[in-house]
Amino acid sequence: MEHSLSEQEQIRRDSLQELVNLGINPYPPETFAVTVTAKEIKQNFPDDNTLYQDISIAGRIMSRRIMGAASFAEIQDETGRIQIYVKRDEICPDDDKTLYNIVFKRHLDIGDIIGITGYVFITKMGEITIHVTSLKLLCKSLKPLPIVKEKEDTLFDAFTDPEQRFRQRYVDLIVNPHVREVFVKRTQLINSMRNFLNAKRYLEVETPVLQPLYGGAAARPFTTHHNTLDMILYLRIANELYLKRLIVGGYPGVYEFSKDFRNEGMDRYHNPEFTQMELYVAYKDYLWMMDLVEEMVEQIALDLHGKTAIRVGDHLIDFKRPWKRFTMYEVIQHYTGVDISGMNEEGLRKTAKELNVPVDQTMAKGKIIDELFGEKCEPNLIQPTFIMDYPIEMSPLAKKHRTEDGLVERFELICNGNELCNAFSELNDPIDQRERFEAQSELSKRGDTESMVLDEDFLKALEFGMPPTAGMGIGIDRLTMIMTNQSSIQEVLFFPQMRPDKRST
Repeated sequence: MEHSLSEQEQIRRDSLQELVNLGINPYPPETFAVTVTAKEIKQNFPDDNTLYQDISIAGRIMSRRIMGAASFAEIQDETGRIQIYVKRDEICPDDDKTLYNIVFKRHLDIGDIIGITGYVFITKMGEITIHVTSLKLLCKSLKPLPIVKEKEDTLFDAFTDPEQRFRQRYVDLIVNPHVREVFVKRTQLINSMRNFLNAKRYLEVETPVLQPLYGGAAARPFTTHHNTLDMILYLRIANELYLKRLIVGGYPGVYEFSKDFRNEGMDRYHNPEFTQMELYVAYKDYLWMMDLVEEMVEQIALDLHGKTAIRVGDHLIDFKRPWKRFTMYEVIQHYTGVDISGMNEEGLRKTAKELNVPVDQTMAKGKIIDELFGEKCEPNLIQPTFIMDYPIEMSPLAKKHRTEDGLVERFELICNGNELCNAFSELNDPIDQRERFEAQSELSKRGDTESMVLDEDFLKALEFGMPPTAGMGIGIDRLTMIMTNQSSIQEVLFFPQMRPDKRST
């Protein structure tokens, strides 16, 4: 289908052709050497105006004020914006004024990328400015940017519609520079976590994304087909079972930043593709892992913000250790007034109905308890809180509790009303694990589409012997949401999954 151009797009294409006709390559192949950034100039020049007297900088034109033989413009590089001053007789020292009169005034547009050389000075208005001595077009922009315009204290053309921002993240990053900082923080968060784990001498590893069996979580998978092997494969929902195989193999501690995929609903806390870090350490238990998670997340807050108390929406969340700890039964009783610790499935179903928590016949005891917790407790847990000692039905991969019948040694970290981390004393009894998998198979027969499948190879690995192990997974996207004060997971993903755009481009 032929692409129709807007009037502005056509004008830019005409300018492109005029530049070509003038012998100017709008997309030159040569390297342009950048010696300084806008931020460095603005930080250092006020204290020493002898600096930056021979500089080279590149950026995107974000505004222009044409004034006869001299003009001002703003360019934006990866660190911010800075004003430039372009004087015709300086960039066109001979009689040919084409570069200024034709190129700069008529055929350069907002959004074009240019490289300039020159020196820094301060204007009479007190603004740090680059006096341009040479100018080169590095890339002609064929689509106009949605630049904000101001008229009578009203903003026009602001690129604020979330759907368009997520679909055209490249435009969002250009015109909303604060968005770039969110992703800088995300990288800093991952680096902080990696440095913390490396300092403890745990090994970063990679495990398969395409798996013959999906496991390690309760979720629906994405399915694909491998043509050469002629077999069904699944995009991993978790990497837990592979990392445990490495513990069996003799590594004392392994971790992985993994892209996982779950074929489930989408909302401001869920994206079908997400990132988590999973860690497994031999000869440790879930109590030890709680201490490690506290230490690690507190360190991340300090690395990113220089403090442990962070503003998230209307709340000031403090990650300073120690954090509160409650059992699953304690927190449900606290927020509902009902002690469910001795209830069977029928009693739980009745309690859910009385508390107006929707459940259905596919849900067994563990799922009902999970629904009660999710509806009545989780939204109230704003400060970082450990919820521990879960019913065995909810945790088929966790070790039975050492003192409490019917429970397992598991905890979740809840913060700002959402789960951030899930961890166990890992089940290393292969006979018990087989029975748990078989119980999951029965749930599948009842219609539970998120029940776990029986993995014979993983059971074989356990039969060779896995030492007592503590394991955990922490959601990178959700942790980034909190550390950058974002209310939607789409804000911390460069390219979140979107429905097809039916609007014309």
